[in-house]
Amino acid sequence: MRICWLTILFLNYSGHLIAIPPAIPSFQIQAQSINDKPDRHPRKFYIALQGDDDGPGTQLRPWKSINRLNSAILVPGDTVNFKDGETFEGTIKLTSTVAGSVGHWIIVGSEGKKPAQIQARNNPAILLTGNKYLKIQNLVLLGNGRKNGNRDRGIFAQHCSNIFLTDLEVMGFQKSGVEIMDCSAIRLTKLTAHDNGAAGISVTGNAFPAPSNFNIYIGHCKTFDNPGDPTELNNHSGNGIVAGLTRGLMIEYCVATNNGWDMPRKGNGPVGIWAWEADSVIIQHCISYKNRTSPGALDGGGFDLDGGVTNSIVQYNLSYENEGYGFGIFQFSGASPWHHNTFRYNISFNDGNRTQNGASVLWWNGSKDSSQFHDCYFYQNLLYNSKGHVLGVVPDQYDCSNFYFINNIFVAKDELMSGGNLKNEKFFGNDWWSISSGFSLNGNHRFKNWAQQTGQEKIQDTIVGSNIDPNIQDFSPSIIDPEKLSHMKRFQLPANSPLRNKGINPKMYFTLQTGNLDFFGKKVPMGLSSEPGISEIR
Repeated sequence: MRICWLTILFLNYSGHLIAIPPAIPSFQIQAQSINDKPDRHPRKFYIALQGDDDGPGTQLRPWKSINRLNSAILVPGDTVNFKDGETFEGTIKLTSTVAGSVGHWIIVGSEGKKPAQIQARNNPAILLTGNKYLKIQNLVLLGNGRKNGNRDRGIFAQHCSNIFLTDLEVMGFQKSGVEIMDCSAIRLTKLTAHDNGAAGISVTGNAFPAPSNFNIYIGHCKTFDNPGDPTELNNHSGNGIVAGLTRGLMIEYCVATNNGWDMPRKGNGPVGIWAWEADSVIIQHCISYKNRTSPGALDGGGFDLDGGVTNSIVQYNLSYENEGYGFGIFQFSGASPWHHNTFRYNISFNDGNRTQNGASVLWWNGSKDSSQFHDCYFYQNLLYNSKGHVLGVVPDQYDCSNFYFINNIFVAKDELMSGGNLKNEKFFGNDWWSISSGFSLNGNHRFKNWAQQTGQEKIQDTIVGSNIDPNIQDFSPSIIDPEKLSHMKRFQLPANSPLRNKGINPKMYFTLQTGNLDFFGKKVPMGLSSEPGISEIR
């Protein structure tokens, strides 16, 4: 076993000209993994349809059924291989007695290029309870369908630690394709979850609001066509990836699309990738696009840090053409306080045009208490909406404190904001542009007059924001591979851009560390000052 440590240093604001209180402490996420070539395995077992459960389980005399695996006594280092390309009926049930050890993981999966299939029908495909140092790999897990009799999850892991799920396809389950509950050191990679109900991947717990999951890694996963749970009439369903009651979570290089369109209710709805009641979350290098919600319902957004999230960061992501917002900043009533969260170097493109209060970024405080919703740092993002608004709030429910929007590009069809007027939010170094009229915000049509009247975009007596057309092309993005996000050159500012050095220099006015790289991997800042948006000009 090798242990990978990821350390993220967050931001500490103590401005020179503008006083911003200290903000985000540093934290660490421990992502457990196992070697691609594990240590020696004392035994290998095989399962094939032509086998015999009374046999020894060798390659020449394999077992026949999942039931034989469930009753097997496995020890650290054992490997169990299903015959590739064959379909096996039943549920894999591994209790706490199935436990590997450091350097001697137990591995269950299939060999060969064509994975074996586990046909669970109306039951879960894999149940893990109290397992340790276990790897499940290279399987297809099938349920009868969310409306065709299945009422369970594809994989359900509870009270487990050091579990590695990889190269799995999960489909046809009414609840989540994968559900992690009250676990630690869990790693999900190269997992595809589609045509499930509640979610593609879900992390949850039983001790609200206390975290009961620790050190969870979700990487290089795809969640799509998870429409909703037909039996869930009181809460959201149809999410791509959703994680709550968790401390130490990394979601990266994942995709969520076309989820949520058949949620059987109106009200709060699904989101492509999001977290709630969680601390120390990082969501990065992901794409969330064309996600939906049921007609007349809310949400259907791309990304979201929801009620009770703290000390977390969303960076280097692309959201486009979601029915709801691109990025949600939310606090629901009854959640733990939401604070010290950062959104940086993200793109929202034509999001939020088919739901109530639609916008590229939407913030809402259901508690109506600003002490429950504070310290948000939203900087170096690109928000473009040729069909609607870029900024949005829920009317009379967006009380906040220490919300800072710095060096962003805001481009809207005309009116830049929906739902209300700016109140306690502070804006510095942003570029504002209304495609139809040049500038339209809260009844103001002249940028400089608005800045003078409101005090926004001013440091001392100097206006530091801009009202310049960034010349972004209106098109429908087609990128669906997170590994190719840095190839999106049409979002990169050209060398002769009028926005060169138009942002503020964060190091001059704040102790704001904007990360070492922009969206395209270039060092920041490269000139006298930063540029607004996601790219630096060389």
